Amino acid sequence: MKILLTGSTGYIGRRLLPILLQSGHHVICPVRDPRRFDFEDFNDELLKQIEVIQVDFLKEETIRNLPKDIDAAYFLIHSMSSGRPDFAELEQRVAENFRDYIDDTSCQQVVYLSGISNDDNLSKHLASRKNVEHYLRGRVPLTILRAAIIIGSGSASFEIIRDLVEKLPLMVAPLWVSSRCQPIAIRNVIQYLEGVLFQEAAYDKIFDIGGPDILTYKEMLLQFASFRNLKRYIITIPFFTPRLSSYWLYFVTSTSYELARNLVDSLHNEVVCKNIGIQEIVPLKLYSYQEALSLAFQKIEQNEVVSSWKEAIMGPIPENFLDFIHVPTYGCFKDVREYTFERDTEEVLDNIWAIGGDRGWYFGNFLWRIRGIMDLFVGGVGLRRGRRSPTQLKAGEALDFWRVVLADRKGKRLLLFAEMKLPGEAWLEFKVEGNKLIQTATFRPLGIWGRAYWYSVLPFHGLIFPGMAKNLINYQDKNRYPYQWPRLEVRD
Repeated sequence: MKILLTGSTGYIGRRLLPILLQSGHHVICPVRDPRRFDFEDFNDELLKQIEVIQVDFLKEETIRNLPKDIDAAYFLIHSMSSGRPDFAELEQRVAENFRDYIDDTSCQQVVYLSGISNDDNLSKHLASRKNVEHYLRGRVPLTILRAAIIIGSGSASFEIIRDLVEKLPLMVAPLWVSSRCQPIAIRNVIQYLEGVLFQEAAYDKIFDIGGPDILTYKEMLLQFASFRNLKRYIITIPFFTPRLSSYWLYFVTSTSYELARNLVDSLHNEVVCKNIGIQEIVPLKLYSYQEALSLAFQKIEQNEVVSSWKEAIMGPIPENFLDFIHVPTYGCFKDVREYTFERDTEEVLDNIWAIGGDRGWYFGNFLWRIRGIMDLFVGGVGLRRGRRSPTQLKAGEALDFWRVVLADRKGKRLLLFAEMKLPGEAWLEFKVEGNKLIQTATFRPLGIWGRAYWYSVLPFHGLIFPGMAKNLINYQDKNRYPYQWPRLEVRD
């Protein structure tokens, strides 16, 4: 069958795509930028089943590139992570354009992953997800799966809970931690998404999907702590306003302030399954919250995190950031460090490909941490996001407060674009030519403030950049930091 899969470069889509391919489907993947598609994840045989087409569902003229002879479609697009205040309007336009396209095809079914929205007074985020259900209704039967909190390696819920529990022995929490939810393992979500495909009993139906446990957010935090053998205490106070709660999440976890605000608003709503019946159509073994945590950490320990919510574009970086692969030269400041080495080239590349995250930046990690804190206070992303994998890098994914623009291991080149708040644009490039490491920091200033910024940090660059380049060459013990600066993430 020919399946249209929107969101194929997103958290859910990246996990669903291999399942559809293994079932023998031909999958059409509309993406805004084909360069963000993970072609290298698939062998030649599977690539024959994939068709990647450049489409932006906000631009009707690009939708004409899509074929009409499809059998089913998944709608996995949402705009909340963009941080834009008008995300609800964007979601409406996308849904309507998608519906108009689908109504003119041979599609038999549309499957939409929404959020549980059974309360009367919904947050803006949940209200938008529910409204999209209305906008998607057209000629083609619609199957709606409303998911509760999704727990899996790289999911927003999992990573936020992990940040809170592993960083804070004592949590002073707002009243929303008493709200109930029904967490579901990402594995069960993918099984449901695949299982309802072409099931006529699921046509024009709404199903809530959740795991077997109904817990408060406080219980989820404490059970996570117990799973990790950590002693944690939570004190609930009544005067935490939504704004304070949002700042609390923003400074402690790896989320942006805009996303934190939307999440806090949603946490007032209980996400407990009421529209049941999905088990009769797709009978599954539902994983408990503890089992979902165990599965998530297995993936993390085995370095098999397929996708992460942190790959979504947040902050000032534009959607077309991959165009920045061509580093400018005119009107730019540069810091170039070149060092020859005698060790094996692959070992140096291993060090380059492991930079950031828990490994750190090879020199002056404490200073990098201070820079991350400064970025937080001006509304940036800070260093909290880490990296998806300790050894692998892909174009488009987040790396602390950088974004990977190019990760060409064969070409021995890694290029990062700054996602921190800056009065200008910044690139950091690592390249190996023969037995020489070339490390280049490029900054294109915006006006006089950009130039003032560059000169103000120049003394730190003179300290950090030479040390970083030398340690990229000399670093050997991968279980320790090259210098024992404080780690970016505190773990017991």
